[in-house]
Amino acid sequence: MSHNVNPAIATFPSALTDKLCIVIPTYNNAGTVARVAEEALGYIPTVIVVNDGSTDNTEEALAELMGSIVYVGYKQNRGKGHALVTGFRKAKEMGFEYVITIDADGQHRPEDIPVLLKAEVDNPGAIIIGSRTLEGKDISKGSLFANRFSNFWFTVQTALNLPDTQTGYRLYPLKKLYWTGLITSRYESELELLVFAEWNNTKIVSAPINVYYPPKEERVSHFRPAYDFTRISILNTFLCFGAVLYGYPCKLLRFIRTIAYTLFSLVIFLFGTPLMTLFSFIYFAIARKGAKSKLRYHRILSRTARAMLKIFPGARVSVENRSKESFEKPAVIICNHQSQLDLLCAIMLTPKMVILTKDWVWNNPLFGKIVKYADYYPVSNGIESCIVHLERLVREGYSILVFPEGTRSADCSIQRFHKGAFHIAQELNLDIIPLFIHGAGHVLQRNRYLLRKGNIHIDIRERVPFENETFGTTVKERRKNFEQYYKKEYNEIKFIKSV
Repeated sequence: MSHNVNPAIATFPSALTDKLCIVIPTYNNAGTVARVAEEALGYIPTVIVVNDGSTDNTEEALAELMGSIVYVGYKQNRGKGHALVTGFRKAKEMGFEYVITIDADGQHRPEDIPVLLKAEVDNPGAIIIGSRTLEGKDISKGSLFANRFSNFWFTVQTALNLPDTQTGYRLYPLKKLYWTGLITSRYESELELLVFAEWNNTKIVSAPINVYYPPKEERVSHFRPAYDFTRISILNTFLCFGAVLYGYPCKLLRFIRTIAYTLFSLVIFLFGTPLMTLFSFIYFAIARKGAKSKLRYHRILSRTARAMLKIFPGARVSVENRSKESFEKPAVIICNHQSQLDLLCAIMLTPKMVILTKDWVWNNPLFGKIVKYADYYPVSNGIESCIVHLERLVREGYSILVFPEGTRSADCSIQRFHKGAFHIAQELNLDIIPLFIHGAGHVLQRNRYLLRKGNIHIDIRERVPFENETFGTTVKERRKNFEQYYKKEYNEIKFIKSV
């Protein structure tokens, strides 16, 4: 039996969907498991069903799907926790990096898979929790209390508030699962997975999903109130001790480290910037005027930027230059904008570059002179007023860096491109070099002054010759097509180089 992947999945990064499978743990759900697996196959082509020692005809119910699903079964019931870990291990063996777990009782809707994927795209590397709306549903008071009880203790143990910690509909990045060998074998294991992940600084995000509760006479429940509440109470006691001895101390150490990173970087900025400004004054006071002197100054700026990024604590910078771009031939370099660190990332790549800046950068009392001496240019008067100035710099061999978005987004997503960069390329007959920066917005977020540990990745793509019509022939067409290209490619980079 063949299954076509739902077209809605094709809109997500292949770096996510190609490395994603579904795990369905089941115990005595013969009436629903085949339908759940069948519907899941319509979205994700690899579905792993873990039969946790079912005593009904679950295996027979899945018979028609055996050629389409990956079936793992064992005779003795060992609990949902054991079934989940078995599914995770099988997924890793098959080379998958992400897993969506779906309960086999028909409670979850496979059509909500894109909701989880969207949340993962917005929060790469996070565990996504499908948050059910339980109010107004035909749910037993015991189940409703159990969920609230679990939510309360999760908040105590992690200082994080989640609306639904008992849902089995989740997306896990497998590399962000910790201590799976320590989790209990029963259904409370799902709470442990979240607690252990949060203690190890994994982001956890809730995404709203639909939920279906069949009539009471059709429901299959394995919950034993007295026995299971006792197990949960004992588990939460141990987790509370763990939070005191490990979880909260780790949070405190991360906070102290962040403060230390920021203070060290602030010292670098407060002392380094005035010294660089003073150097610029002295250099241009005693140096001979001319192209060679200016290029030498640009080389000093490039080396300084590289040195600053190296000594920033907690930030690791990597550069990928598959096209072996040398920047010897002038071009318009376009780059997504994430952070104030973007300028350092770009300047370090080549000395033969000038940057279009905003007025506040041009007029800044600390580093405005550095910018002016480097022949960077403000764009406040419009692109047309820059052309003559830029044409001279291009003749001297300099490329022009432009951030087409104009400003940074709070979540690092690609915003609408302006046409200025493409107008410059059109007027000066310049190639375009796409440049991607990932991670700078994590290390230094917009409107925040605390540096965080993380990886900054700079990806230099192959230049697009002026005569190349792949992205269109007019300024309008190129603006639109490059914007779409950046949105697609950046989402791929997020999952390859996620922090």
